[in-house]
Order: sequence, then C-alpha cells, then structure tokens
Amino acid sequence: MSVRITALTDPEETSAGRRLVWLACGPDGRPVGSAFLRLFTKEGQRHLAELDVQVHPAERRRRAGSLLLDAAVAAARLDGRRAVISQAEAGSPGAGFLIATGFRAVLALTYARLLPADADLPALTAIAEKPHAGYQLAAWEGMVPDELADTFVASRRAMDDMPMGAVDYGTVVWDLDRVREAASAIAARGDVLHTVAAIDRSDGSIAGFTELVVPGSGTGDAQHYGTAVLPEHRGRSLARWMKAASIIQARERHPHLAGLLTDTADNNPYMRHVNDELGYLPTHTAHEYQLDV
Repeated sequence: MSVRITALTDPEETSAGRRLVWLACGPDGRPVGSAFLRLFTKEGQRHLAELDVQVHPAERRRRAGSLLLDAAVAAARLDGRRAVISQAEAGSPGAGFLIATGFRAVLALTYARLLPADADLPALTAIAEKPHAGYQLAAWEGMVPDELADTFVASRRAMDDMPMGAVDYGTVVWDLDRVREAASAIAARGDVLHTVAAIDRSDGSIAGFTELVVPGSGTGDAQHYGTAVLPEHRGRSLARWMKAASIIQARERHPHLAGLLTDTADNNPYMRHVNDELGYLPTHTAHEYQLDV
C-alpha cells in the first residue's frame, strides 16, 4: 500500500511547548494514522520531545507507522533534540512497535483505579481527620489563591526528585505563569482542578500538595495529576493525609464520578504503598520508552 505523509499545522502552542503533527493517508486519501510530536520549550527540557503515533488497527504492518515515526524523529533531530519519549501499555502492539524501531523501556508505570462507591469511607475519614502536629490542610478549586501563590510555586520543587527511572526527562522549572497556564488549560477544556495542600503552621508555607482533575460533567473518571511533599517535610505521612482528604472531597462534590485514576512509577514504592492503603486497585502496566536521537 502506498502511504502519503502530510505535515499539518497544530495551533496548540503554550509557553511550555509546541506540537508538530503528521497525517498518514492511503492511496484513496483516507486517513490511516497520525503522529503528534511535542517539543518542550521550557528551560531544562529543551532537549526532549514526546511522541504519540497512532495507526488504525486494520492498517498496521503497512509502513504507515514507520513513515510517521521517521518524519517525527527527523523533525526532533532537526530541532536539536537529543531524546524522544513515548508511552505504551505493556504487551500492546504499540509497545512492540516502539521496541522494534529502536526505543528502549526506561520506566515502568502501574496504573490504578479507585471506585468511589467502594471506597472505605470510615477509614479514609479517619486518615483525613487525624491531626498532624505542625500542619494543617488547605484546599481550593482552579487557580491557587493569591495568598498561597508564591509558596505553591516554591512547593513545585517537590517533584524535582520524583522517581523517573532512566528517562532523560530533565528538570521542569515552575513559575507563577506556568502554574496559571496549567490551571487555565484545564479550565478551558471544561474540567475542574481540585488541589489539597499541607501547610506548615510555623510559617504558612506549603509543604506538599495533591491535584485531582475532574471532568466538567462530574461523571466518568477523575485523574490524579500529581502528589508530592518537599524533602524537608517527608516521613510524616503527609501524602497519605492529603490524598485521603482529596478522595473524600471528590466523593462529596462529585457523587456521580465513576472512578479516580492514578499512575505511579514502579521505582516509587512509597507512593505505591499509599495508593494501596487508600484502596486503589492496579488496572494495567505501561512503559515509557526512549529513543536517543
């Protein structure tokens, strides 16, 4: 089958990155696949690109995926990137394709889901209401309140040492503009960002946070975006405390949610243990793959 690859213009561009797009079409002009390449533009990640290649199942093994990959890798190399990453579920055709084309597995992720209706509410309430000496919980929806904005930005460094396996991920540098942009992007697509934070009573600074994005309809699955505690505040069960409070709030505010989704690196046993304690059940494993260009 003769496949034609066409480069498209993607209007989705933010201060954190821009995307390049290619469409694969068969001889009759019918689309058979696509590739999206995100080029990160923030300081600390300008060496990196993220790839998503999709080919219709009926059109696989006819070179569409390989041609899309070639176009994307060439663009990444031309833009001065040294690494391209992509994710695929373990054992899937996508994983086989990435391995066959030179990508290597650099990080394993366990995905898990909690059914709100099946959650152990008394146990979660006991965790959320247990006092933590020197700390208090705060919560907000959407953009962080002005009075907490500076300390929330500072707390984002809690993600800097998040276990990432062998992924050449670089360092994500956060400032207030990036925080605002992330919250605005979630709101623009109609979703709701819920944040729970642990605050150090001694100086009012944020010691850790957990974020949950809920569909605007209040139905379907919500997605945990990140849970992190600053190194100097670890060992006090703050992550477990914040996440339990987040689950309870989600149940109360969005009673029709089907589930809460989370994913954790396999080399992050502490957070995996927290998720297990709170009732999350593993659903599948995926891997991050990396190609050095």
